[in-house]
Amino acid sequence: MQFPESWLRAFCNPALNTQELAELLTMSGLEVEELRPVAPPFHGIVVAEIVEAAQHPDADRLRVCKVNAGGPELLQIVCGAPNARVGIRVPLATIGAELPPGEDGKPFKIGKGKLRGVESFGMLCSARELKLSEDHGGLLELAADAPIGQDIRAHLNLDDTLFTLKLTPNLAHALSVYGIAREVSALTGAPLIAPAITPATVAIDAKLPVRIEAADLCGRFSGRVVRGVDTTAKTPQWMVDRLARCGQRSVSPLVDISNYVMFELGRPSHIFDLDKIHGELIVRWGKAGEQLKLLNGNTIEVDETVGVIADREQVESLAGIMGGDATAVSDDTKNIYVEAAFWWPKAVMGRSRRFNFSTDAGHRFERGVDPAGTVEHIERITQLIQQICGGEAGPMDDQTTQLPERKPVALRVDRAAKVIGMPLTQAECEGVFQRLGLAFTSTPGVITVTPPSFRFDLQIEEDLIEEVIRVVGYPKLPSTPPLAPVVGKVRSESRRATHALRHAMAGLGYFETINFSFVEARWEQELAGNANPIQLLNPIAAPLAVMRTSLMGSLVQALRNNLARKAPRVRVFEIGRVFLRDASVQESDTSIAGIAQPMRLSGLAWGPAEQQQWALKDRAVDFFDVKGDLEALLAPRVLAFEPVVHPALHPGRSARVLLDGVDIGVVGELHPKWRQGYELPSAPVLFELALDAVLARTLPQGKGVPRLQAVQRDLALIVNEQVTYASLMRAIESSGEALVRSARLFDVFKPAQPTAELKAGERSLAVRLELLDDENTLTDERIEQAVAKVVSQLGESLGARLRG
Repeated sequence: MQFPESWLRAFCNPALNTQELAELLTMSGLEVEELRPVAPPFHGIVVAEIVEAAQHPDADRLRVCKVNAGGPELLQIVCGAPNARVGIRVPLATIGAELPPGEDGKPFKIGKGKLRGVESFGMLCSARELKLSEDHGGLLELAADAPIGQDIRAHLNLDDTLFTLKLTPNLAHALSVYGIAREVSALTGAPLIAPAITPATVAIDAKLPVRIEAADLCGRFSGRVVRGVDTTAKTPQWMVDRLARCGQRSVSPLVDISNYVMFELGRPSHIFDLDKIHGELIVRWGKAGEQLKLLNGNTIEVDETVGVIADREQVESLAGIMGGDATAVSDDTKNIYVEAAFWWPKAVMGRSRRFNFSTDAGHRFERGVDPAGTVEHIERITQLIQQICGGEAGPMDDQTTQLPERKPVALRVDRAAKVIGMPLTQAECEGVFQRLGLAFTSTPGVITVTPPSFRFDLQIEEDLIEEVIRVVGYPKLPSTPPLAPVVGKVRSESRRATHALRHAMAGLGYFETINFSFVEARWEQELAGNANPIQLLNPIAAPLAVMRTSLMGSLVQALRNNLARKAPRVRVFEIGRVFLRDASVQESDTSIAGIAQPMRLSGLAWGPAEQQQWALKDRAVDFFDVKGDLEALLAPRVLAFEPVVHPALHPGRSARVLLDGVDIGVVGELHPKWRQGYELPSAPVLFELALDAVLARTLPQGKGVPRLQAVQRDLALIVNEQVTYASLMRAIESSGEALVRSARLFDVFKPAQPTAELKAGERSLAVRLELLDDENTLTDERIEQAVAKVVSQLGESLGARLRG
């Protein structure tokens, strides 16, 4: 939120300079993000009036002006502005004045000059030349009663400072200048000056019928008819300046008044053209198919989840967010209806983002606006309308359905002292609540606070504790060093750190990516086979509407982004959370009922298997490259792979990953259908593993160096071509032969045509066995017995036979 310091000090003026005030606000939770002067430094510029304006004798676009700057004589100024005319008061840079620095960073000094032979004793200035705005259409015209000769900085209050606050969502009560002044008053004890609001005299009996059909949308609705307004009146300059310093441009007097009161008191309101309303106003939820053209020119379609204000014929306004074009005020408007309401925050929250825009009104209502001030604020708006545009006011119409219930919150003084970390007395806590204007009752050791209507953030004891310390002051907290020794927590060696896993993936040539947990519904349907993903209520963008159950979609999108930038080789991975429906999950501080949130490690490889070099032939990465990466990542633990059917992966080039017999994930090539659907030049290889399984590791155990020499025996086995490497290794291991220390497949042979030995559907697998006895030298007899036992087991389990 942005506002000028002078406006804040009009309500509360503590004995603090600008920097001290900013520090106070920041330390009280209202973070001051930026302090910026209203105008850059310049001097020697005063208010002057043009008394004469004659055409330059030698230049069609120049005029020779005589101006009164408050001195004994008129000054001659040559000026090229199109609006230089007799009677207007404008800024005059006198001889010796310095204008704001230009692009070179140096101030521009004004001296006596001569233009086309005519002397000029100064310079008449535009707003752009003073760097007050980008308007360079002519001279900056000042008010007709601007004091001649007065310094322009004093006249326009240019020695002001713009405060920009970065407010958290719980600070809805500080979304106005008066709300911030109320905080400053509580923090400093300086008096708070409320705006003088005089109820308007009721001069007419006109009243617009209003019907509230949705109490869960609108808790209170107030309004008033004002007839005979002059919408062609000019907004006063002081109001235009204050709005501009809040970042709001002037539109028209009625719109400016509505915006001004919103910045002043924090309540958005709306002004309808009364003559364009058909019969009555109806506050209700929208109906499917209804359309509304908004003030910003967009036409939207509402449904049953969007609140609206309608009349008997059509929807006229988007409740709490923006008015409609059909009933907007214009220069022809004579009669108006002023509305101020309390909209329930949940009824407004997320609606504007749904239609891809945001408004100051929606920003305030979705955080909570005081339901108690609707009538008072309409009186303030009426007061300003009658001052600027005239008009006669009708009676106030105020309807209430249901308002937020402010439940009392108890503060235990001892607990507050313990949480804050410094001694506190009950009297100090009571003094804080008095300064904040919070009603309370006290018993020994306990203070029970009833939050006011404008404080939506006071709901639990910790909220009151925060109020106490921020008013007492964070700088008063004692700097107490910890008494207990600080000892680092030693991580168990049976589990490696996530950061170490990131280093291991980087060592394998992968780059880490970080993606949103919300993804496109298409990814979930196609790559995860999930037809019912968890929907987001308020997605940040329309496509990112569901929570992911797999990381693969995010990595495929990362690949597409890299290919769009001509990346020749892509290796990426992500460590992230997925979101699965699981009825067994209970609600807790770290979980949501019915939603499991496990962590996963996922990776993608695309392009050449290796970086280009002279010693290797170029080839595309394949399933076995990534399989090798996984085996290296989890070594010395041994992985097993089994064929699997997965919606994202090629049915013949994918596998389930098993660790100690437990399914921990999948690896495989992207399905050809999705390679084509996502417009990829070739299929990447992906994997996704359970993070807990990847982080777990076995502790190393030392073994002595063998004293005896190992023996190797090669077996040429004829097996059915459906026999896999994994089943072969399992059969050797299941033989139970203690002398066999390892087995390695080193050759696969299948003839082009069947032979007498190798029939159709068969192939030869060559396996090397390593045998070792730690205690005794192996004899030929023992070796042959061990090999025979292995061959027998292979024959029984796989139907294998030795090749002749």
